[in-house]
Amino acid sequence: MRNKFKDYAWMTVGALLMGLGVYFFEFPNHFSTGGVTGISILLAEVFPAVSPGLFMLVINVLLLIIGFIIIGRDFGFKTVYCSLLISGVSYVLEFIYPLTGPLTDDTLLELVFAVFLPGVGAAIMFNVSASSGGTDIVAMIIKKYTKLNISKALFMADIVVVCLSAFVFNVQVWFYCVVGFLCRVLVVDNVIESMNTSKYFTIITTRAKEIADYITVDLDQGATMSNAYTGVYTGEQKTVILTVVRRRNAVLLRHRIKEIDPDAFVIINNSMDIIGNGFREIV
Repeated sequence: MRNKFKDYAWMTVGALLMGLGVYFFEFPNHFSTGGVTGISILLAEVFPAVSPGLFMLVINVLLLIIGFIIIGRDFGFKTVYCSLLISGVSYVLEFIYPLTGPLTDDTLLELVFAVFLPGVGAAIMFNVSASSGGTDIVAMIIKKYTKLNISKALFMADIVVVCLSAFVFNVQVWFYCVVGFLCRVLVVDNVIESMNTSKYFTIITTRAKEIADYITVDLDQGATMSNAYTGVYTGEQKTVILTVVRRRNAVLLRHRIKEIDPDAFVIINNSMDIIGNGFREIV
């Protein structure tokens, strides 16, 4: 229950960031960078009587219904929660804080926030195995019945949405859409990578017990030791300790190793998607 509560707390933060970014920066600037949000912005421009927030809510609800009918029990509740929350936030804000135009006169600054907020939100949701819904639901349906490369299919679908914006908006807006689309891909990938990066330590030492105790007791992390290694230059018996720690603990461990064994040989590598106790679970 504690882990589920934590996951849903992060999902809520991610969905709110995405909803705020979409409403305050994408909608008023017509930044159509793909997905259901981009489609809603295009439809709202073609049919001005309907707001993009309403289009977004309707499309997502329809996709959720179709997903439940076709995919059935395998359809994740996390997807439903995030999809409705993002759509709901964008739609409700139209009544609470109606916008008649962009917040500022600086379109480039608005583009930065339009990319950054939804990008970080999407990365947070992905990190807890959640989805923002929308075209991801279409991907689940395609995956069930075909062997198509889903990531490429979604990428191409987003490109189509961006290209269509050239026929709906002026050239300047279209250029912003293209830049926003490319930056969004980079932001999501880099945020996910940053959130999942841990430090992998290979420690060669003669004082393994003290270092291992610090790792397991003080840092509350696991470690593996392998004995009977001999230093070629010194001829001393060495022990190799292998461990993975969070980035915030990597500096502490490095300093502690130096205090315990100044002659220890330490190799530190970045590592992502660590699966196991204390890190990510297999889903």
